[in-house]
Amino acid sequence: MGRRMTMMKKILILILCMGCLSPMYAQTETAPQTAVQQPVRFGYLSYDEVLHAMPAYQQAQHRIDELRAAYQNELNRSEEQFAKAYAEYVEGQQTFPENILLKRQKELQTLMEQAMQFKKEARELLEENEKSVMSPLYEKLNEAIQQVGMKQGYAFIVNTDQNAYPFINGSIGTDVSADVLNHLK
Repeated sequence: MGRRMTMMKKILILILCMGCLSPMYAQTETAPQTAVQQPVRFGYLSYDEVLHAMPAYQQAQHRIDELRAAYQNELNRSEEQFAKAYAEYVEGQQTFPENILLKRQKELQTLMEQAMQFKKEARELLEENEKSVMSPLYEKLNEAIQQVGMKQGYAFIVNTDQNAYPFINGSIGTDVSADVLNHLK
């Protein structure tokens, strides 16, 4: 009896599913005819070129370059400090007692570890800073691309960077770089 009920439930579910799918199937038979009649329009641009043409991009790059220079100056100072300490160690290596040699070796080791740690932290901080400085630009550019796409009625806008699209049919696609830049102003 229990097996029979389970089989009946399965059959009932199958019948319901088929009933739900038949209207969807009927719609798909006519849908391609209307989609073929209307050509798809799209836009394209070089994301990097438009990004670099934004006035705020130059300011952002300037801020990043200043920070990079500050970190590089500190790394240079740290390397000079290590080089000086190493030169003093080598110079006095013949005359220093063993306990002073060990102390100087530990100091050199500590300086080297600190320099390596700072270099790693500086790299991470630069990456974080670059992301935080560039993020508003990316958001603004993406919003402008979306607005131009909606306004012009494009199905999509493709990014042509890295030669991802070696051929784009100009009669169907439109270069939207100028439109996006105008929208950004």
